[in-house]
Amino acid sequence: MGHREHREHREHTERTGRTGRSGQAGHVHVVGGGLAGLTAAITAAESGARVTLHEGHRNLGGRARTADGPYRTNEGPHAVYQRGPFGTWLARRDLLGPVVAVPPREGLRFRFRRAGALRTLPPAALLRLSRRDPRTAPVDGAFREWATGQVGEDGARAAANFAATALFHHDPGALSARFVQERLRRLTALPPEARYPVGGWARLVERMAAHARGLGVLVETAARVDTATLGELARTGPVVVATSLGAARALLDDASLTWESGRTVLVDLAVRTRRGDAFVVSDLDAPGWLERFTAQDPSLAPAGEQLLQGQFAIGPDARRAEGVARAEALLDLGFPGWRERTTWRVEALADGRTGAVDRPGTTWRDRPSVVRGDGVFLAGDQVAAPGLLSEVSFTSGREAAELAVRAAGRRSTSGVDLNQS
Repeated sequence: MGHREHREHREHTERTGRTGRSGQAGHVHVVGGGLAGLTAAITAAESGARVTLHEGHRNLGGRARTADGPYRTNEGPHAVYQRGPFGTWLARRDLLGPVVAVPPREGLRFRFRRAGALRTLPPAALLRLSRRDPRTAPVDGAFREWATGQVGEDGARAAANFAATALFHHDPGALSARFVQERLRRLTALPPEARYPVGGWARLVERMAAHARGLGVLVETAARVDTATLGELARTGPVVVATSLGAARALLDDASLTWESGRTVLVDLAVRTRRGDAFVVSDLDAPGWLERFTAQDPSLAPAGEQLLQGQFAIGPDARRAEGVARAEALLDLGFPGWRERTTWRVEALADGRTGAVDRPGTTWRDRPSVVRGDGVFLAGDQVAAPGLLSEVSFTSGREAAELAVRAAGRRSTSGVDLNQS
């Protein structure tokens, strides 16, 4: 298939959600039922492949999981970004479902911690820097040095810590200037890009899973795949490994599957409602963020209560208590009396589970390749694919599926294994 034909084929699939070639593209296996795996399964099925999705847990979703019970917390802050490819793809298939944006009145309750005090406005230098085209930021240089040259040291520090919302990294200023600036630009876009699926991300996962089954995908849960099982699957068709990078490294016995990620403390709590509480408190003194998610979706907590979720990046040798202490200091500023009002609280440490970060001299292209050889393809949030947060899982899942379908088609028509791409 030439470039033009491939483009026309993709455009047709985007419009219709199917190719009309059911059963003609062979068998594709997908290991992992998170966002990357579900995207891969749907993409392969829409291209006419027979697809089996193998998920080791009893429930689908991976890290896109929402807790049961009265407090509908996601595993860390989650949002779909309006201008990104994932939201567009979901909307075209009627999978996005009801989403909510930040209510305008809540935008007035955005607060910033600067020099230890709570403020209503960010520094002007941060706003000036956020308007810079990311293409002007060097790939090879650190964000801290580049941004200091643009707006001064204080503005650079504030911008780096604000961008940490999408980085989950304890030292965002040390990362590639291009990488950080791309995220800063999208985080400060007006109107805000973030959209929140009503009821939490579990609802989105349910819609994606139902759509996959409707396309004929065989979904097997509580079906763990080990190295031996993977070899058996690969004999019947290409395999998309859509797991965490650590799990893929063990499964494929490939020591090269490494990339830096963040290490962050997640703090979730419910408090009784009080007038005047902040909507968001962004820590510009250190990487940290608190958000009142019930401001946009009251269904996430019982009536009269507010659900707060926050993340506080810590260094590789730091203890969880350090992140918790920073969270409590931010709560003291933005949510007075929160201790007496707390009705529920959970803390967790997310280590290497928050997506890839790029050091100076690297871009997403330098991360582990989607193509692993021998009919195996890789997808996930630390793989060589562009995008912001979950968009990396989506983009890599889609690319891996397209390549797997192509390989399965060659196998089906030739009768020999040509999956060495």
